[in-house]
Amino acid sequence: VQLQASGGGLVQAGDSLRVSCAASGRTFSKYVMGWFRQAPGKEREFVAAINWSDGSTLYGDSVKGRFTISRDNVKNTVYLQMNSLRPEDTAVYYCAADPKPWGERLISDTRYNYWGRGTQVTVSS
Repeated sequence: VQLQASGGGLVQAGDSLRVSCAASGRTFSKYVMGWFRQAPGKEREFVAAINWSDGSTLYGDSVKGRFTISRDNVKNTVYLQMNSLRPEDTAVYYCAADPKPWGERLISDTRYNYWGRGTQVTVSS
C-alpha cells in the first residue's frame, strides 16, 4: 500500500485549501481512510475519516463544519477540503488507511496500518 499526500502550502487565515491522498497498491473499496495532523510539540490529532465503500464520514471536533473529507473511486484518491482555515490548523497533515471495517477506534492513530508522508499546511494570521 502506498499513500501519497500532496497539496499543502502557505495560506492566510480564512482561506481554503484542499489536500489530496493518492492511494495505490490495493483495492481500497473496503478500507477506511483517515486524515491526521501533527503540529510541532503536539501529539498527532485525528482530523477526519471516511469509509470508502459507503462514504460514511467522521470528523474531529476542532474541524467539524469547516473541513470535508471525500473520495474519488476512479482516481483512488481521498481529499480533505479545508475551509475557514485558522492559524491553529497549522500542522503536517498525514493520510492513513486501514482494512478493518468502519466502526471502532476511528479516531485512534494506532488503528491505521498504512501511512503516507505528510504534507505541510501553514496558516498565517
